[in-house]
Amino acid sequence: MSGEEGRRRHRFRHHYSVAEAEALIPRVTGWLMEIRILRQTLQRQDERLLELLHDLGDQGGSRVNDWIRNLDRMRSLADEFSSRELQIEDVEQGLVGFPAIRAGREVLLSWQEGDDRIEFWKEPDAGQAGREPLG
Repeated sequence: MSGEEGRRRHRFRHHYSVAEAEALIPRVTGWLMEIRILRQTLQRQDERLLELLHDLGDQGGSRVNDWIRNLDRMRSLADEFSSRELQIEDVEQGLVGFPAIRAGREVLLSWQEGDDRIEFWKEPDAGQAGREPLG
């Protein structure tokens, strides 16, 4: 089988080494933290804007502008993950998968926020319970 044929069978275009994935941990940690903060902020803003709509109050101005800016930042953070093909498995737990090749198979290197190193892998569709030690 040619290299091109092997790539066609893969779901992901880029595959990370453990070192490459670990080098991204500080950035991924910051992005996850910002996503959680934005989710809470957007939820409060959504509730407030719904109240204003219900009361036929003013929905324009700085409230809507702030809401749009926060939505745009959330989209930008999602793009950070998407462009690198990083798989957010659980935002609250900070569980992220990095596409990799292990024993000739496409897998995810599985990292959880708070861990300094990547020590687990899993099948792409295995869910959280499918994590296996790298060792």
